[in-house]
Amino acid sequence: MRFAIMESVVTPGGHEIDFDRILVEELSSLRHTVEFYVPERHRFKWDYGVPVHTLQGKGISYQGARGMKKFVLSAKRELHRQYWYRDMYHYACAGKFDAIIFPSATYRYLRALKISPLKHSPVPVLFLIHGLTPDEAKRLDKAAEPFAKLPNIRIGVQTFARNKLHLAADHLRIYSPPNYIPRDIHPSDFSPKGDTIILGFFGQYRREKNLKFLLDAFLAGSYTRPVCLFVQGATQTKADREDFDRLIRAYEKEKTIQFLHEPLIGMAWQKALASISAIVIPYGNERYRYHTSAMISNAIGYKKPVLAADNVNPEVLAAHAIGVSFPNGDSRALTQALEKFVNTYAEEKNKYASALDQAYTEYAPSRLAENIVALASDEGRDIC
Repeated sequence: MRFAIMESVVTPGGHEIDFDRILVEELSSLRHTVEFYVPERHRFKWDYGVPVHTLQGKGISYQGARGMKKFVLSAKRELHRQYWYRDMYHYACAGKFDAIIFPSATYRYLRALKISPLKHSPVPVLFLIHGLTPDEAKRLDKAAEPFAKLPNIRIGVQTFARNKLHLAADHLRIYSPPNYIPRDIHPSDFSPKGDTIILGFFGQYRREKNLKFLLDAFLAGSYTRPVCLFVQGATQTKADREDFDRLIRAYEKEKTIQFLHEPLIGMAWQKALASISAIVIPYGNERYRYHTSAMISNAIGYKKPVLAADNVNPEVLAAHAIGVSFPNGDSRALTQALEKFVNTYAEEKNKYASALDQAYTEYAPSRLAENIVALASDEGRDIC
């Protein structure tokens, strides 16, 4: 099949790059072809090695905007979305591709589709949704209702929490999120050497991710072997930048903590993940019970055990003993989890490795590509 990916995320980075690479590389490995269609002035941070076509209308971000400014930018983005939908419809009618993929969709994409000719696309249109809370699942069902008799409008939902959602939309497929794997390095070349355990905290920094909570809990621990904490954060808003810099200043004299305040992409990101012993995910927001933590997917893909709050994709640790869980928001429990992990690492390392191997196979990126092909091929409403 010839797949067209309509990528409209402004300045995609981090897991967006990893996800798009899965689409391109795994679909290509199944002998399908992939091309991108993007808004005006769109600039990728990664060269995917496939053709890129430009659509009318710029990508719009309202990151950090508030009040009337956010309203205006949101309205402008929805107008431009109609331009993108229109152009994709004309390309589909001209036979340029066999299926369209919207890789980071929400129920809002379907709401906008109601007034677009794209709803009558002659080829399948796949809206891929990265996790849903129960309330968002209800909104998705409502947004999908108008397309019940339009079989080319299809929805893919990736979630670990499939048993917590009750989705009734037609043309729907539910599947597990994929691993994000090191595609450009040999991880063993960068694995930690020596006796020191290196714990890692990574990704887009937001206060809800409980970094200060982690820093204090880490420093309160009593460890029987050398351990250090590597903290990498990328920030998008002024408030997040200032907050992250404030934490760096407050803890920069701690010899067992190292900070890096910059985004990491491609090989730099892969090397950083490969060079730590385990990943800590102390996130506080309850939506992580339903939305996938990209760091869980990275941990499995890089075969790194985790220390995770019990609200972060709990189904993963319930099915695979890939690390240690602790009650969300409980500082003492996090300190105890850190102590347990570090002080028993030598005894538990092989157990973690075995569980990570199993999870790696279950959530392999190739399975995502197979599910997308199945969704595009109209193999029915399926759960896999």
